[in-house]
Amino acid sequence: MGTYRIAAIPGDGIGKEVIAAGCQVLEHLASGHSDLTLEFEVFPWGSDAYLETGAMMPEDALDTLRGFDAIYFGSAGDPRVPDHISLWKLRLAICQGLDQYANIRPTRLLPGLSSPLKTGTPQTIDWFIVRENSEGEYSGAGGRVHQALPNEVGLDVSVITREGAERIQRFALDIARARPRKKLTFVTKSNAQRHAMVLWDDVFEEVTQDYPDVQTERVLVDAMAARFVTDPESIDTVVATNLHADVLSDLAAALSGSLGLAPTGNINPEREAPSMFEPIHGSAFDIMGHGSANPLGAIWSASLMLEHLGEKNAATQLLGAIERVTADGSSLPRDLGGQAGTDEVTGTVCDAL
Repeated sequence: MGTYRIAAIPGDGIGKEVIAAGCQVLEHLASGHSDLTLEFEVFPWGSDAYLETGAMMPEDALDTLRGFDAIYFGSAGDPRVPDHISLWKLRLAICQGLDQYANIRPTRLLPGLSSPLKTGTPQTIDWFIVRENSEGEYSGAGGRVHQALPNEVGLDVSVITREGAERIQRFALDIARARPRKKLTFVTKSNAQRHAMVLWDDVFEEVTQDYPDVQTERVLVDAMAARFVTDPESIDTVVATNLHADVLSDLAAALSGSLGLAPTGNINPEREAPSMFEPIHGSAFDIMGHGSANPLGAIWSASLMLEHLGEKNAATQLLGAIERVTADGSSLPRDLGGQAGTDEVTGTVCDAL
């Protein structure tokens, strides 16, 4: 246990509501531990700031964030601001600027919840998806030429480097090695993308030689999407490139009950900079201000944050409280089939703690 400084960046839309809920739960949790102190500083960065100042965050934002132990992020996206600005000038700027190259997305079917899968049970959905978070299809390489002319061209270049591929693949293999099944599914599309993805494959063949105790398999991304639906029990740990894992993890979240439940962490494994934790659901402007946003994804992300900080017991306690809330079923948010609003769900998690 210790004292940790947390930079809270609510961002846009319902991010402001769920991060406030998560901070409330974290403060309640810390109040029960005499040797755990969480100090929050809230940064009003995002689309509102952009519309007022022309910048999603200040020029020295990354230097400011380096002084914190972790970052607790809400969402980025506002219909008044182009998506490529709200995302690239805030969330992705933080991820790339702090080299948070490993994105983790655990997926479980929690007690009391049902899956759209006919075979969806707690035994069939217990996955850990590792997403390369710094290059691939979201590297930012490319551009537009001949703009507004009939021959206008837009290019987005998928960038795979040997170093980038190796470090995320080793990260995923280490996670698979630590899980009971010791199994890793490697996702690719090298049958159609014959340069960068072939390098992605080649590096994996080399790296796996150091992990003889981990069972590995290579699956094309389209076949992997089908397997999530048709053979969920065959999946344990998954590693994929930036775009592929982004799509697959949203599919996984939907199969586990709701996008509103899913957590994620943007990790700097070497701990040379703080890591960032957030729900994956986005800004959901259509329900902003209604008091109906599901805070459980943000609260589960807070559990990941505590675990990353080394507070495993507190992290386990927090996830256990979420499980008791879903198992009871009397205070579920609307996206999980209930009628409870954000405040009620938040209070119920605090009661469960």
